[in-house]
Amino acid sequence: MPKMKTRKCAAKRLKQTGTGKFRRNKAGARHILTKKSSKRKRHLSGGTEVKATEMSRIKAALPYGLPR
Repeated sequence: MPKMKTRKCAAKRLKQTGTGKFRRNKAGARHILTKKSSKRKRHLSGGTEVKATEMSRIKAALPYGLPR
């Protein structure tokens, strides 16, 4: 059976933590920042964990996990 392919878009957007969870960047922090409050921009700057409901999609996109 051939090897499964990794979805490169997911591999470039996600980072794996030491415990095996995945971290992602928050949406909305790239442009049109003048109308957003400082608090909102500050909260958008940090990453966040991928929700448990999305993990099945992540596992399918990254069948072998992320390379270390």
